[in-house]
Amino acid sequence: MFKKARAAAAEPTELELALKNCRQGFMAAGVFSLFINILMLVPAIYMLQVYDRALGSRSVETLIMLTVILVGLFITLALLQMVRSAILVRVGNRIDQSMNQKIFSAMFRQAIEVPGRQSSQPLNDLTTLRQYLTGQGPIAFFDGPWLPIYIAVLFMFHTWYGVFAVIAALILIALAVANEKLTSAMLADANNKNIQSTQYASSCLRNAEVVHAMGMENNLRGKWLDRHLGFLVNQADASDRAGILTNASKTLRMLFQSLMLGLGGYLAIQQEITPGMVIAGSILMGRALAPLDLMIGSWKGFSGARSAYSRLRELFEKYYSDRRSMPLPPPEGRLTVDSLVVMPPGAQTPALRGVGFGLEKGEMLAIVGPSAAGKSSLARAILGVWPVANGTVRLDGADVHQWNKAQLGPYVGYLPQDIELFEGTISENIARFAEPDPSKVVAAARLAGVHELILRLPNGYDTPISVAGGVLSGGQRQRIGLARAVYGDPRLIVLDEPNSNLDDQGEQALLSALENLREKKVTVVLITHRKPILRLVDKMLVLSDGQAVGFGQRDDVMKALQNGQIAIGGNSGKPGAAGKAIAGKGA
Repeated sequence: MFKKARAAAAEPTELELALKNCRQGFMAAGVFSLFINILMLVPAIYMLQVYDRALGSRSVETLIMLTVILVGLFITLALLQMVRSAILVRVGNRIDQSMNQKIFSAMFRQAIEVPGRQSSQPLNDLTTLRQYLTGQGPIAFFDGPWLPIYIAVLFMFHTWYGVFAVIAALILIALAVANEKLTSAMLADANNKNIQSTQYASSCLRNAEVVHAMGMENNLRGKWLDRHLGFLVNQADASDRAGILTNASKTLRMLFQSLMLGLGGYLAIQQEITPGMVIAGSILMGRALAPLDLMIGSWKGFSGARSAYSRLRELFEKYYSDRRSMPLPPPEGRLTVDSLVVMPPGAQTPALRGVGFGLEKGEMLAIVGPSAAGKSSLARAILGVWPVANGTVRLDGADVHQWNKAQLGPYVGYLPQDIELFEGTISENIARFAEPDPSKVVAAARLAGVHELILRLPNGYDTPISVAGGVLSGGQRQRIGLARAVYGDPRLIVLDEPNSNLDDQGEQALLSALENLREKKVTVVLITHRKPILRLVDKMLVLSDGQAVGFGQRDDVMKALQNGQIAIGGNSGKPGAAGKAIAGKGA
């Protein structure tokens, strides 16, 4: 019911395939609706028989028998309705179960390709869609096609019955169309503004400590309130219009049902129908118009589900792919970057232009340069996090984007500038939330020099931590992040300013870890300026304004920097000044 026309050549999205796979469930609900709507004729027929047969013959036995049959049929009707509802619930759950993991993956891809769109809204959209499918809304669509059948029965009673029913149905259909025209755009806009205000509030809460410390709450609350009030205004306007049409629909349905009773009375007086048809016609009229009334009443839910469906379809069209590349052998760690051009997501100018270098297995590279030189952008491109506009990044000869991330992940370690730990225990964070191997977890912690620190925590490796780190300081979080990066058997490790939060003890642990990684022939890419670490590297890459201005053996590059032969932007504005600062830093 949500599906819209797509280009003939377009492939169906995962959401459309999920709905298609549930067509048997919808068909079963439709079959049950067939018998339910047949049984909905029972009250009218019973009333007709009571007035025209039982009362006419004054037979108590006939009345008792009709009542027994009525009770049996109503019990059957109740059971059929229960089964239909159970079918729709299971259809909704099946859609959720088949889509939730795919939506989770698409959300992550969206967050990577479109920074600032980190939101769990798609999961809320899936819940909205499932709840609508398991509610009363779809029942109106199943019962709606029976409107002509009820009208046909009314024509069988009398021509004027049928004509009046057609007029009443057309009026309610017009109200339903008006409801769609007047409220759909406003409800969609209100939903979008609600999503925006919720996302803004979530972003503020993620930085609650900063907000509280600097007294920013009132200012941020004001900006959130502007977004929230926009949502309230649109929703209120749409709800006002929908409320007018919904109440008008209910009132008109009751009016039409009463007028049908009056029309039946007139026809009975004229002896054109029997007294039983008077009551039966009124009951049939109410039943015929009920789906239209329900459809108008549940239109807000339908509009919300339709908007959720559209957002999910767009998410799958842009950010989900079930393409499975052929498994490749475990990498050894040879890294080749060739003529790399990187355009950050959402940016208009490239962060890197024509960068190229190569590393053999076990070599250690330091990437240096001033702020905004493109160092972190290069790290993201090496890991395949950001797409490349031109050039290639190859690991063991294969483009990093050809690797299956789930397959490659255990062989790659990454420590970003902003350490993100996840809610769970320390051991789970180090083990990357796979089933923790105690020996590997301890080995990674020892390698990162954090084993003794963890043992001093209240529950050791089972100490729970929050997203922000909880009981851990910034330096401790960074060292746990390093343990996560070296967990298992990584062959390529990228460390972005790994000592930015470390004290002297932590820095010594980092140096020890790097020496250990060298012995294990692990390829390491470091973004750093500190000389103690630079002494360990084999090669250096100097970036300036997104371009490689120097690459080679460490001693050669350091000498060129010190002599001013490599000119990079810097603090003094003189050619080579920043390079001399880098070469001399930490001495």
